[in-house]
Amino acid sequence: MKENTSIVRLTLKILLPLLLGGAILYWMYRGFDFERVRQVVLHEMDWTWMLLSFPFGILAQALRGWRWRQTLEPVAGRPRSSVSVNSIFLSYAASLVVPRIGEFTRCGVLKRWEGISFTKALGTVVTERMVDMLLMLLIVGATLLLEMSTFGTFFRQTGTSLGGILSGFTWGGWLVTAICIVAMGILLYILVRNLSIYKKVKTTLSDIWQGVTSLRNVRSLPSFLLMTVGIWFCYFLHYYLTFFCFDFTAHLGLSCAMVTFVVGSIAVIVPTPNGAGPWHFAVKTMLILYGVQADQALYFVLIVHTVQTLLVVVLGVYAWLRLAFVRREERGEWREERG
Repeated sequence: MKENTSIVRLTLKILLPLLLGGAILYWMYRGFDFERVRQVVLHEMDWTWMLLSFPFGILAQALRGWRWRQTLEPVAGRPRSSVSVNSIFLSYAASLVVPRIGEFTRCGVLKRWEGISFTKALGTVVTERMVDMLLMLLIVGATLLLEMSTFGTFFRQTGTSLGGILSGFTWGGWLVTAICIVAMGILLYILVRNLSIYKKVKTTLSDIWQGVTSLRNVRSLPSFLLMTVGIWFCYFLHYYLTFFCFDFTAHLGLSCAMVTFVVGSIAVIVPTPNGAGPWHFAVKTMLILYGVQADQALYFVLIVHTVQTLLVVVLGVYAWLRLAFVRREERGEWREERG
């Protein structure tokens, strides 16, 4: 009975995010000319800028692995850099299958390859997420303050008001927004429920708490903070450079890139594979606000998200192969060095 229940839960965790993301994408791209997308990709898009964005996407994940290694040191020892970074690569790829499973995946990798306590590692992940959330709130606040005049100018020049925007929001747009809010509520419920399970075991709760408080004892707090800023700076460049791939976004500038980056980062909180659906909807809506035609905005979000998701897949496959190699040839030698 329990096995059947577990299978049902796993199936729901995989299918529901896929259905949610798929439904939003279907609604956005119904009747869309995909042959035109092929034309844009093959003949009108400047791939040089897309290729230049790749190193920043890779570096963002690598920095996350190096930062995690620093966070783990006070509570669980110092894992190898290669294992820490590859666990991050693999975690992002795993989240494409089951959203939010990546946090558990990387903890499992360290448990298997380094013998580090799963629950202590999970506690450090919670710490990292809290720090990232605080930095994102600062970025959101700064963006709103800096772009307030831009929005004011836009509204004055176009005679548009907030009421006008809301009244022009189609029923489909309201439906997508409502579905995203409900999905976020379901995700929060699942997270709280999972934490309640952990709390039933005193030792496990203690290990998680040690991980959460690990930030107090990191070897270099300035280094930790610098890497945190570096992670988000690289994420931004990974996204911003794609603007120059298309004629209709190349002229929009840093302000538009920052606004759409922030909105997109918030949208991926909705539990779908790599934010598919909510990210497309949010970024496309903001690009239209900056004067990009609806079809062009759809080209942008579809192509950029697809290519960047493929990069995540490639890094995940690389990490899986690399970790298999580490297990065969390096793990025993490392254990001897640890004594």
